[in-house]
Amino acid sequence: MREVMTTTMARNIFYGGSLFFILIFLGLSVHSYLFVVNTSTAALPLTDSVARGKLVWEENACINCHTLFGEGAYFAPEVGNVMTRWGVADKPDDAFMTLKTWIEAQPSNVPGRRQMPRFYLTDDQIRDLSNFLLWANKTNLQGWPPKDSG
Repeated sequence: MREVMTTTMARNIFYGGSLFFILIFLGLSVHSYLFVVNTSTAALPLTDSVARGKLVWEENACINCHTLFGEGAYFAPEVGNVMTRWGVADKPDDAFMTLKTWIEAQPSNVPGRRQMPRFYLTDDQIRDLSNFLLWANKTNLQGWPPKDSG
């Protein structure tokens, strides 16, 4: 091999490498468009109630204490699987009543336990939040969280 690279060799390596990676990029883009974009991990449809529940989640800054799908603060438990932990994942009315009871019982004033503040939500807001958490609970998270306890 030559010890000196000529301008022509450097240019050919640059253009050849650029073309190679552009083709890789285009191939991966086509693959994503055809096979990945149309795939959803959500088992339940994204309804208006679920979207409003996400808005309740955001407006009350629940993510400042809780994690959802592993994102957020680690002060309070993961809520992506809370409906399964409560045993109401397949019972929307029970999920609503359980969440309503939980929210209205806060703060619990148990010494030595982290306290959730009292949120004054309407029944419609709690139902929407419940539907959002049911939707999150049914999403295929591919093994997340690593423990059932959240």
